[in-house]
Amino acid sequence: MFLLLVLFLLLNIPSSLVRKEKFPCFEQISPRVHRDGDLLIGGFFPLYLMAVKSFTGAENIYKACNPHQWLHKNYQQVLALMFAVEEINRDPWLLPNTTLGFHIYNTYHSDVRTLESFLMWLSGQGQTIPNYSCKRQDKSMAVIGGATSALSIQMGTLLELYRFPQISYGPFDPALSDRVQFPSLYQMAPQDSSLHLGIVQLLIHFGWTWVGLVVPDDMRGEKFLWDMGEEMRRNKACVAFTEKIPVSERCHAQSQVDFMPRIMTSSAKVIIIHGDTGSLMILRYSQPPVFTIWKVWIITSHWDVTMRPHNHDGDAFHGALIFSHQTREIPGFKAFLRTVTPAKYPGDIFLKSFWVSAFECPDEPTKLEQDCSANASLEMLPLHYFDMTTSSISYFLYNAVYAVAWALHGILQSRLEMGTVREEGCLVLQPWQLHSSLRNIHFNNTAGDLVALDEDKIPVAKYDIMSLGVLSNYDEVLVKVGQFVPQAPFGQGFTICEKELHHNWLDLKTLQAVCTDHCSSGFRKISREGEPVCCFDCVQCPEGEISNQKNMDNCVKCPEDQYPSREKDQCLPKVVTFLNVQEPLGWTLTCMALSFSLLTVLILIVFVKHQDTPIVKANNRVLSYTLLISLIFCFLCSLLFIGRPTTATCLLQQTIFAVVFTVAVSSILAKTIMVVLAFKATRPGSRMRMWVQPKVSSSLVLLCSGIQVILCGIWLGTSPPFLGTDTQSEPGHIILECKEGSATAFYCVLSYMGILALGSFMVAFLARNLPDTFNEAKFITFSMLIFCSVWISFLPTYQSSKGKAMVAVEVFAILASSAGLLGCIFIPKCFVILLRPERNTLERLRNKAVSRDRNFAPKDLPGA
Repeated sequence: MFLLLVLFLLLNIPSSLVRKEKFPCFEQISPRVHRDGDLLIGGFFPLYLMAVKSFTGAENIYKACNPHQWLHKNYQQVLALMFAVEEINRDPWLLPNTTLGFHIYNTYHSDVRTLESFLMWLSGQGQTIPNYSCKRQDKSMAVIGGATSALSIQMGTLLELYRFPQISYGPFDPALSDRVQFPSLYQMAPQDSSLHLGIVQLLIHFGWTWVGLVVPDDMRGEKFLWDMGEEMRRNKACVAFTEKIPVSERCHAQSQVDFMPRIMTSSAKVIIIHGDTGSLMILRYSQPPVFTIWKVWIITSHWDVTMRPHNHDGDAFHGALIFSHQTREIPGFKAFLRTVTPAKYPGDIFLKSFWVSAFECPDEPTKLEQDCSANASLEMLPLHYFDMTTSSISYFLYNAVYAVAWALHGILQSRLEMGTVREEGCLVLQPWQLHSSLRNIHFNNTAGDLVALDEDKIPVAKYDIMSLGVLSNYDEVLVKVGQFVPQAPFGQGFTICEKELHHNWLDLKTLQAVCTDHCSSGFRKISREGEPVCCFDCVQCPEGEISNQKNMDNCVKCPEDQYPSREKDQCLPKVVTFLNVQEPLGWTLTCMALSFSLLTVLILIVFVKHQDTPIVKANNRVLSYTLLISLIFCFLCSLLFIGRPTTATCLLQQTIFAVVFTVAVSSILAKTIMVVLAFKATRPGSRMRMWVQPKVSSSLVLLCSGIQVILCGIWLGTSPPFLGTDTQSEPGHIILECKEGSATAFYCVLSYMGILALGSFMVAFLARNLPDTFNEAKFITFSMLIFCSVWISFLPTYQSSKGKAMVAVEVFAILASSAGLLGCIFIPKCFVILLRPERNTLERLRNKAVSRDRNFAPKDLPGA
């Protein structure tokens, strides 16, 4: 890149701002073209550049020959004026019996030289004498000029002293609408107030957010920068750099060397250029002659990108997109251009000079007509020399000539009716008298468009989007690829046809003009501190969120029934799940519940079959049967937690579990109390005998269970369990589960059951050493120890679990606690009944009783 820049600088430093062209007898200081008529129009056009030379005072400035260079394409403006004047003079209805003439002067890219042209026109006969005018100059009615804003300001500042009507055909400038400063100046061009909107629409269409801006260093440039900056911020686009071009010609030589290298080294691939022909003069000399700049140019219509000096290649701007004013072709103008030759207008010194420069004719006047006029035609010239299509600026100039003609026509018609048109054969008309007519003028031109000079009636400009391309024979072409109409309905104002786009080495449709590469789906943008919003970092969306578009500022959460994909770029529907019996965990728990239930049934059958044996009768057969039946239901109630939950199962799960477990624990509590009461009732004179009855134990079980039933009834009546979903526990799944409804009621039920279990454990622990023949206190102690351990471990595990795990924890606690009760209380008895029947006899019972009476001491009694 460094070598490229060095070579670029070496090739791009000009020896002079302009190329010298020799043309004998060409009036170098301020040549002019005059065509006489009853009324005259002054025309000032930027036709060629003149080198700035110092003047010592010794030489005659009016005979000096300065190097100059033609701006060939601007000559179409002169031809548009000539065509309009000739057309008006042929019209029998417009200005009848009155002919129009004109003066044509060159304007320079220099304030001094341009004012000099205006003073020569005012004084007449080519003399710059202020406040002096020849008699023939009295026929001048208006001035048409101002191809640029700077020229319009110069024109208005001087000519306002004489109240000369001035019509600017250059780009619309709001500053020139100041009626206090420029009361005699009128503008023909439509307003460019929406230009920045169209450019931003183009940026949005292609996704370009990182662009450079090149504007002239003047008020119009500042206004455009402000408008573009605001609109780009609203659409999240950023300005990569801003380059202000010095307007003064004296600064060009100093700035052109480092101007283009700054653009070439910029990271911005899209450059927007706004300005007019004069303010962007430096760009003519800053184009690299060899290397192509890998940029896309967006150019406003006020600067003709195809117009450039000799020996400068235009490849740098191939593929440029140009916002050109939308205008119509002037009827007959193209046919007129085909007939223009120096032979047709022999007195036009501008045309002769233009012809020599454009067709590279010999510089001898005698050979001009012979060598250049025979077969030469304007349509033979390439696009960067001359365009046969009417430019927007020529169209506005054409309208300006007609505006003056219609204003004169109105005044002359009114005076004709009053009989005061001519005095001594001369038209008596002063330029300042045109103002009232110009302010109110409105007419349809030959193309059918409405023309008005009233500021309130000037429309907002419409734009054609043109693309500068190169054909196979290296000819340049401008092709319409779209348009921007600000007044169109929403969504229809901007259109572009990408198939028609011309590009050089860059494909506009795939060009990434961004500061940072796009954040793909699944990522979000994080701004870099201290940098524009277009420069950012990309980070992946957090858990549970997605981004399904590029360059999203924030990720969004998926709906509850959906979950993010692995790439976090879309939401996928969640699968409804629950603790299914077909799953390994559900199948295992189901088998365990059924197995334990079957085992309990078998133990119950064994007890019923051996109900008359001492070991069954010793500890209250009814309580044993009650306990076994409740344990069967305890094992079976766990099945309510397995499978797809419904509203009915949700209501039954916790309530049945609480009631049957309360019955079981109450039965154990009653058995433990009955052991203690039975022992104390054996003492002589004890009053406890009345309590050692089956009714007492049954009443205790009913009382304890009844309290739990009341608690469950209150729970169901106030805030019962309900069917709910858990969308957070397992990604990609919606878990169907039963919600407790009232957590307070749920824990009250568990707490009551825990109090009964703790009471059973304490009584059994104190009675574990009672000398009963078949004392169950020890086994009850172990069973309640297991029961309490299971449920104490259950509570924190249940709280920390989610989804199916929480259900599985509760099922496991139910099975484990129930199995602990079954195993510790009944398995030893079944062992004796089935495998040691000799121990289950009355004789064995009497022998144990005798041994008990000998060894037992009163100190061993609980509460003794």
